[in-house]
Amino acid sequence: MTRISIDPITRLEGHGKIEIFLDEQGEVANTYFQIPELRGFEQFCVGRQAEEMPVITDRICGVCPEAHHLAATKALDALYAVEPPPAAKLLRELLYMAFFITDHATHFYALGGPDFIVGPDAPPSERNLLGVIRKVGLDIGKEVIACRSRNHQVIKLLGGRGIHPVAGLPGGWSRSINPAERDELKEVARRNLEFARFSLDIFQKVVLDNPGYLELITAETFKHQTYYIGLVDERNRPNFYHGQVRVVGPEGRELLRYHPDQYHEQIAERVEPWSYLKFPYLKAVGWRGLVDGPESGVYTSSPLSRLNVADAMATPEAQAEFERFFETLGSRKVEGRYQPVHLRLATHWARLIEMLYAAERMAELLADPEITSPLVRNPPQAVTGRGVGCVEAPRGLLTHHYESDQRGVLTRVNMIVGTTNNYAPMSMSIKQAAQHFIKAGQVVEEGMLNRIEMAFRLYDPCLSCATHAAVGKMPLTVTIRTASGAPLRTLRRDAA
Repeated sequence: MTRISIDPITRLEGHGKIEIFLDEQGEVANTYFQIPELRGFEQFCVGRQAEEMPVITDRICGVCPEAHHLAATKALDALYAVEPPPAAKLLRELLYMAFFITDHATHFYALGGPDFIVGPDAPPSERNLLGVIRKVGLDIGKEVIACRSRNHQVIKLLGGRGIHPVAGLPGGWSRSINPAERDELKEVARRNLEFARFSLDIFQKVVLDNPGYLELITAETFKHQTYYIGLVDERNRPNFYHGQVRVVGPEGRELLRYHPDQYHEQIAERVEPWSYLKFPYLKAVGWRGLVDGPESGVYTSSPLSRLNVADAMATPEAQAEFERFFETLGSRKVEGRYQPVHLRLATHWARLIEMLYAAERMAELLADPEITSPLVRNPPQAVTGRGVGCVEAPRGLLTHHYESDQRGVLTRVNMIVGTTNNYAPMSMSIKQAAQHFIKAGQVVEEGMLNRIEMAFRLYDPCLSCATHAAVGKMPLTVTIRTASGAPLRTLRRDAA
């Protein structure tokens, strides 16, 4: 059996590799998306004071610290049974919208976008942000850098630091903003809206107007019919900061709707010996392996997923793009809502629609007169012993679950992050792409391997966030194989 390794995989946060095994005929027999690193945050946080979690967990990675910061802060609200005042909720969400814009801009222009803007067959040295700038012009590169710069200033102003914010507290926020600061932030929101429109225009011209790229997006190669999951408000519109979790099936029918603190009743996590990532699945459906369809409990949590679970968007310009998205990709309405789009490369378009929504939402939050209120915290008065906090990270649903004793010392920590949610669909997408692009008798070229990487890159994985051991275990498995690839002996160690 022949093995092809893509090691390391590129343009993502963290470390991983893809192992592709070919049969005797030269066809793809199987693939493994392996995550060899282990961070172990769930274990070494046990024994810490719970109020330390917002500044510990936002060190999990430098790409999405704001997501962990807010999920941890919301979990502390529940652990200490305290409701933040309205101004604190507005400030939290405002910071989060600025973060969403910077994160989605990073992925589109520096991580996923080069595959389209520069081209999937371009040399690896050109498939990066500098290659994008050379292709579309220096002025566009300046716009991308300016977008990230101004929004990081928003995060620094509101969160206390440009990276790894510190403002989140149980029951609120550590600082308020004054009217002058609000007016400055309104200008940022206005520029963000222009940038989101600008990015959607680039996507239209570079991708949607290119017959070859449109064919790639709509091809069966990058298509999976899974369940979809996402936070929605009371009108089934996406809400990145707060809401209930909605799950819809491959045909678009609602399967579940639950409060985030009930996640353990709905989601199970499967462990395989060849990776440190776990495979979440829907308990109501069950685990059937790495397959799609209504009989498989595999679900997806991503920008595409959030659009698929929604009945509409909460802001007008994003709603117009939402409708164009589904109409362009051939979705039809059944019982008043669009049927899911299963084309995974369409996630890049969904990501830009979310950027537009976040910019519009920033303006809405800043128009609320309550946002300059000096009352930004209600002090905790009790310890409940359990708290669950949930937000939508750019790459998927993020859940923090803490349990403590009556002193607030943590006794159990569990986190299901966006990338972990998507581990099963990412693995399926990689295998399907490998089977399509690698054929017997063909020379495997670098462009083919990059197309296989595109299958996971569209999910915008953050592997540093996602790598956790099963509770109480850190399995190490070593398989010794013969020259032909047959297993000869397997050694396994389980350490507490």
